[in-house]
Amino acid sequence: MDWLQADAEGVKLRLHIQPGAKKTAVAGFHGDALKIRLHAQPVDGQANATLIAFLAQRLGVAKAAVTILSGASSRAKRVQVAGVSLATALAQLAAAE
Repeated sequence: MDWLQADAEGVKLRLHIQPGAKKTAVAGFHGDALKIRLHAQPVDGQANATLIAFLAQRLGVAKAAVTILSGASSRAKRVQVAGVSLATALAQLAAAE
Protein backbone atom coordinates (compact mmCIF):
# COMPACT_ATOMS: atom_id res chain seq x y z
CA MET A 1 0.00 0.00 0.00
CA ASP A 2 2.51 2.57 -1.23
CA TRP A 3 -0.12 5.26 -1.78
CA LEU A 4 -1.04 5.57 1.91
CA GLN A 5 1.30 5.96 4.88
CA ALA A 6 0.62 6.78 8.52
CA ASP A 7 2.76 9.34 10.35
CA ALA A 8 2.68 11.23 13.65
CA GLU A 9 0.32 13.91 12.27
CA GLY A 10 -2.15 11.68 10.40
CA VAL A 11 -1.60 10.19 6.95
CA LYS A 12 0.31 10.95 3.76
CA LEU A 13 -1.23 10.14 0.40
CA ARG A 14 0.39 9.60 -2.99
CA LEU A 15 -2.15 10.74 -5.59
CA HIS A 16 -2.51 10.87 -9.36
CA ILE A 17 -4.88 13.68 -10.34
CA GLN A 18 -7.01 13.86 -13.48
CA PRO A 19 -8.41 17.40 -13.79
CA GLY A 20 -11.32 18.30 -16.05
CA ALA A 21 -13.39 15.18 -15.33
CA LYS A 22 -17.19 15.05 -15.38
CA LYS A 23 -17.32 14.73 -11.60
CA THR A 24 -14.93 14.68 -8.64
CA ALA A 25 -14.41 11.12 -7.41
CA VAL A 26 -11.91 8.46 -6.43
CA ALA A 27 -11.16 6.48 -9.59
CA GLY A 28 -9.10 3.51 -8.43
CA PHE A 29 -5.36 3.28 -8.80
CA HIS A 30 -2.74 4.58 -11.22
CA GLY A 31 0.48 2.64 -10.63
CA ASP A 32 1.39 3.11 -6.97
CA ALA A 33 -0.88 6.13 -6.48
CA LEU A 34 -4.57 6.60 -5.75
CA LYS A 35 -6.26 8.20 -8.77
CA ILE A 36 -8.68 11.04 -8.17
CA ARG A 37 -10.70 12.67 -10.91
CA LEU A 38 -11.43 16.36 -10.37
CA HIS A 39 -14.21 18.34 -11.99
CA ALA A 40 -12.12 21.52 -11.78
CA GLN A 41 -9.65 22.64 -14.43
CA PRO A 42 -5.95 23.08 -13.58
CA VAL A 43 -6.18 26.87 -13.83
CA ASP A 44 -5.34 29.39 -11.09
CA GLY A 45 -5.16 26.68 -8.42
CA GLN A 46 -8.77 25.57 -8.97
CA ALA A 47 -7.87 21.88 -9.16
CA ASN A 48 -5.78 22.04 -5.98
CA ALA A 49 -8.57 23.84 -4.11
CA THR A 50 -11.08 21.25 -5.30
CA LEU A 51 -8.76 18.42 -4.26
CA ILE A 52 -8.32 19.87 -0.76
CA ALA A 53 -12.08 20.36 -0.34
CA PHE A 54 -12.83 16.84 -1.64
CA LEU A 55 -10.30 15.15 0.66
CA ALA A 56 -11.42 17.19 3.69
CA GLN A 57 -15.07 16.31 3.10
CA ARG A 58 -14.35 12.64 2.35
CA LEU A 59 -12.13 12.19 5.43
CA GLY A 60 -14.19 14.34 7.79
CA VAL A 61 -11.54 16.94 8.58
CA ALA A 62 -11.23 20.71 8.10
CA LYS A 63 -9.72 22.00 4.86
CA ALA A 64 -6.85 23.39 6.95
CA ALA A 65 -5.89 19.80 7.87
CA VAL A 66 -5.13 18.99 4.21
CA THR A 67 -1.75 20.14 2.88
CA ILE A 68 -0.20 19.55 -0.55
CA LEU A 69 3.40 18.59 0.27
CA SER A 70 4.65 18.28 -3.30
CA GLY A 71 3.36 18.40 -6.86
CA ALA A 72 1.23 21.54 -6.60
CA SER A 73 1.56 22.06 -10.38
CA SER A 74 1.74 18.37 -11.30
CA ARG A 75 -0.69 15.46 -11.65
CA ALA A 76 1.48 13.47 -9.21
CA LYS A 77 0.95 14.85 -5.71
CA ARG A 78 1.93 14.05 -2.12
CA VAL A 79 -0.69 15.19 0.36
CA GLN A 80 -0.66 15.30 4.18
CA VAL A 81 -3.96 14.93 6.04
CA ALA A 82 -3.70 15.70 9.75
CA GLY A 83 -5.99 14.20 12.35
CA VAL A 84 -7.09 11.10 10.46
CA SER A 85 -6.11 7.49 11.12
CA LEU A 86 -4.75 5.02 8.60
CA ALA A 87 -7.86 2.84 8.98
CA THR A 88 -10.23 5.77 8.39
CA ALA A 89 -8.31 6.96 5.33
CA LEU A 90 -8.25 3.46 3.87
CA ALA A 91 -11.98 2.95 4.49
CA GLN A 92 -13.01 6.33 3.08
CA LEU A 93 -10.70 6.50 0.05
CA ALA A 94 -10.28 2.90 -1.09
CA ALA A 95 -14.04 2.18 -0.90
CA ALA A 96 -15.76 1.80 -4.23
CA GLU A 97 -17.72 4.78 -5.47
